[in-house]
Amino acid sequence: MPVQIIRQDITKMHVDAIVNAANESLLGGGGVDGAIHRAAGPQLLEECITLGGCATGEAKATKGYRLPAKYVIHTVGPIWQGGLEGEKELLAACYRNSLRLAKELGCESVAMPMISTGAYGFPKELAFPIAMDTVRQFLENEDDDDMIVYLVVFGPSAFRVSLELFRDVHSFIDENYVDENSNRRLENTRRGLWHTAPKEAAYYDASIMDEEEIEFAPKPPAAPLMSAKPDWEELLRQTDEGFSGMLLRKIDEKGITDADCYKRANVDRKLFHKIKTQPGYKPSKTTVFAFIVALELPIREAKEMLEKAGFSMTHSSKLDIVVEYFILHGRFDIMEINEVLFTFDLPLLGSVAA
Repeated sequence: MPVQIIRQDITKMHVDAIVNAANESLLGGGGVDGAIHRAAGPQLLEECITLGGCATGEAKATKGYRLPAKYVIHTVGPIWQGGLEGEKELLAACYRNSLRLAKELGCESVAMPMISTGAYGFPKELAFPIAMDTVRQFLENEDDDDMIVYLVVFGPSAFRVSLELFRDVHSFIDENYVDENSNRRLENTRRGLWHTAPKEAAYYDASIMDEEEIEFAPKPPAAPLMSAKPDWEELLRQTDEGFSGMLLRKIDEKGITDADCYKRANVDRKLFHKIKTQPGYKPSKTTVFAFIVALELPIREAKEMLEKAGFSMTHSSKLDIVVEYFILHGRFDIMEINEVLFTFDLPLLGSVAA
């Protein structure tokens, strides 16, 4: 049941159904509506004439004709009038009724545009959360693990994260990002010093240690404390476990079900099954991050899970820094994280079966 945000021409998507942001006549118009009618050909208009229009918030279906999609689901979004005429509820109804109709048609993949954010003037910063929340609630309420929904946008301007959040994340990136060239220059300087001036090299190493290295630098041993006898068998088991083992152990420790976990991670059920039943399977880094977010792991355990999958968290990756920001701030809404990642033109978290 993943929800994917993608940049794509909706008329070229190979899915079971695409959603058309139509007008009440269903006879074509501008924007997405016009593009879909042009791509589908005149037969689409001929069928639309027989439907007798569509009320705002409702949805009706036609064949896809020349489109790669089997069906076109037409829905009429509200015209923005300041938010006092039930526009939010009507917009949510557009997404909900379109998905309900897609389910009735047996669709397993649906592509949806950002409805009403063009000529109808619905504020983008309000429209995106409505779209995302409505889609998620529908999939959860229907308990539909097999439907994949794509929210199709043309660029980051299709929605806007809050200015405060954007500035905060941008500042965090600026403070922590170290590009690969800088890393390479630092390492070359360091190696040169160790060959020619070991004393200066030691001071240089100390000067470039980041906060994490300082925090975990060796400390004088403290006085021994009386503690319970360690469970050596459990410690050895955790040392030997791979990514799949740690994932399943953390799910048990959190007291949630497998379905809870992969839904929170925005990961396809089939992919989760592959990870669970094939311990040697290596997921992508974005999939690992998705499970870290779903399990709300602290930074230490997040790094451990990444290592189990063969990855590390580095400040030469803006993706890693953005995810680190959300972990450190205890914000584990994967859709909010993906909205920010999309705004920064970075890969999104979650995945479908390969």
